[in-house]
Amino acid sequence: MLLAAFPAGPLQANCYLVGDGSGGCVVVDPGMDAAGGVAEIVGQQGLTVEAVLVTHGHFDHMWSVREVAETHDVPVWIHPADRHLLADPMAAISGESAAMLRSQLQLDDLPDFVEPADVRDAADGVVIEAAGLALTVHHVPGHTPGTVMYETPYSGAENVSRVMFTGDFLFAGSIGRTDLTGGDHDAMTDSLRTRLLPLPDDVVVLPGHGPQSSVGRERATNPFLADLA
Repeated sequence: MLLAAFPAGPLQANCYLVGDGSGGCVVVDPGMDAAGGVAEIVGQQGLTVEAVLVTHGHFDHMWSVREVAETHDVPVWIHPADRHLLADPMAAISGESAAMLRSQLQLDDLPDFVEPADVRDAADGVVIEAAGLALTVHHVPGHTPGTVMYETPYSGAENVSRVMFTGDFLFAGSIGRTDLTGGDHDAMTDSLRTRLLPLPDDVVVLPGHGPQSSVGRERATNPFLADLA
């Protein structure tokens, strides 16, 4: 399996390129300043981008979605509940927070966001076949209404059965915040209890920020999961 990753933009959101090693790849969460990193890896590895997958509609994870998708003429997958954020990502945060972000990120004006030409529904249970992989969508609302994880089998190590791109649903030692527009603490708790905890320990967690982990490690050490088992 090919798996490459880099943190992009001021908020250091992880962008991933993944494929079966035969030359194709999908790009997961190309956020701010991610297009250049994607182009560099694609050029170095001689890859063909086949799809863009978005875990949720927050701007630090989808800022460069349209650019990457149009450059490679590929579809974009996002859950229907977050699809509107492709064209209006600031709808996910308050006006006050948006103004603060403009100041922190030194943005005088936000770019004109436009929905990509080919957008497809990453609905729960859908299997996306691309780059030699079968990526199963798991809908895990809470951080946003349309947050999803993408799961695919992994054959590169005996102690790893699957890899899971968790976006801002689950981090190493933490979980996604629920205090932004569309966040829902009760939905997050239910998603963690019913969609995450039943997974086997050997699933590798590839989060939207920070280092990778595993379901077993998070089950044993993540304080936000301690009372949910």
